[in-house]
Amino acid sequence: MVTQSDGSADGAVDATAEFDAFYAATAKRLVATVYAMTGDLAEAEDAVQEAYVRAWQRWERITRDDADPLPWVRTVATRLAISTWRRTRNRVRAHFRHGPQTDVPELSADRVALVEALRELPPQQRQVVVLHHLLDLPVEQVARETGASNGAVRTRLSRARKVLGTSLTGGEGVGRNRPTFTTEEVANHG
Repeated sequence: MVTQSDGSADGAVDATAEFDAFYAATAKRLVATVYAMTGDLAEAEDAVQEAYVRAWQRWERITRDDADPLPWVRTVATRLAISTWRRTRNRVRAHFRHGPQTDVPELSADRVALVEALRELPPQQRQVVVLHHLLDLPVEQVARETGASNGAVRTRLSRARKVLGTSLTGGEGVGRNRPTFTTEEVANHG
C-alpha cells in the first residue's frame, strides 16, 4: 500500500496521507468492535489508539505487497484490550489522575442488555461473536485473526449463541423478543 519506500520526502508524505486516510476510515468502527468485546469504552479507545500508534511505527512492513492493515490493527487492539494487567493498571492510573468518570453517555436498555450478555461469555466466544456477527467477517477470516481452526470458531459461535439467546430473552426461548443490533448502533455508543 505504501506508494514509495525509498525514504524520499514524497514517499513520507504519501505514507502519511495513506495512514491518515486509513485511520479516518477505520478508527470509529474499530473502537466499536473492541468496545463490544470488552464492554468498556475508555479501555476500547485506549487499546485502539495504541494499536494505531504501533501500526504507524510498522506501516511500511504491514502494508507491504498491498496487504490490508486492518486485521493487523484489529488483532493488536484486541490483544491490548483483553490484557488483564493493562486493564487494571490503566484504571488505577486514570482514577488517580482524573478521579471517577462523570460524563458517561446514557445507553439504551437494549445496548446495556447486549453488553451485559456479551460480558457473560468467555473472552474467546465474545471475540468470535463480535468479529463474525458485528463485523460480518466470514468464519475463515475470524479463524485467521484469532488463530483458531474453522471448526473451533464455529463451536464457539454455537455455544455463544446459545448463551446469548438465553440471556437476551430472559430464558423465554431463543429468538423471541430478542433485540437486534448493528455495528452502526454499537459504533454510536448509545
